Amino acid sequence: MDKLSGYIRLMRPINCLMMGFAVIVGGALASPDVTKALWPSFIYGFVTGFMLTAASMAINDYYDRIIDAINEPNRPIPSGLIKPKEALAFAIFLTAMGFATAYLTSVSCFVIAIIAWMVFVTYTTVGKSSGLPGNFLVSTCVAIPFIYGSVAAANKVEWNVLIFASMAFLSNTGREITKGIVDLVGDRANNIQTLAVRYGEKTAAVAATLFYLSAVFLSPIPWLLNLVSLWFVPLVVVTDLGLVASSFLLLQDYSRENARRIKKFVLLWFVFALLAFVVGAVR
Repeated sequence: MDKLSGYIRLMRPINCLMMGFAVIVGGALASPDVTKALWPSFIYGFVTGFMLTAASMAINDYYDRIIDAINEPNRPIPSGLIKPKEALAFAIFLTAMGFATAYLTSVSCFVIAIIAWMVFVTYTTVGKSSGLPGNFLVSTCVAIPFIYGSVAAANKVEWNVLIFASMAFLSNTGREITKGIVDLVGDRANNIQTLAVRYGEKTAAVAATLFYLSAVFLSPIPWLLNLVSLWFVPLVVVTDLGLVASSFLLLQDYSRENARRIKKFVLLWFVFALLAFVVGAVR
């Protein structure tokens, strides 16, 4: 049972569920009048998002096992629960499952899935040490599921999906910079050139805030362009207020402990943003 628990933790199921759900959201935004004919694509899309995210988490922990021994010693690999080779084999299996369901959806989706996987592997193998460019690669992986869902449902990228994907990219970049504050000690020891390592925690907090607020500034555009209904407004207001409050708190206190709390809060605001776009698609 401990071994099974280790594999589940390695996958980060909450992240996987969110990315699978993001594919469905992208599809629902692109095609609000969902028909029974689209449900197979939605189901395959969810599985693709879930499996490839799980694979990326396992690959990330495989390459991060030395850093995690400092920053997160209780994770499955540094704790000894899962061996590095076992994690890599598990990642290969998950990747194959994700590619298979992508192919069953469409050729276009299969290509997007391969691109998403290549972006993440690039980040894990060579991009992570670069700092901000690496943050951009991670955020690209967060934004792609929405685009994938749009292509799966409508065979094109709709404007409302593109706007939300941009908001996801910006807010997640802020979150990755915030994470750099949390991981400062281990990153510095392993020459990971995050903004916090290169310029200090205060500068990193300011940069993270700029990305959070950039996402906030984008949020009214779907409403102004009449791409969403009135139901969109209350939830996106909660999202915006949450991001603004988180930015203010981070600027006030950019310690490791507070940055860790802010990182968790931003994930919550991201969920509210997801819900805002989902209910906003209802006319």
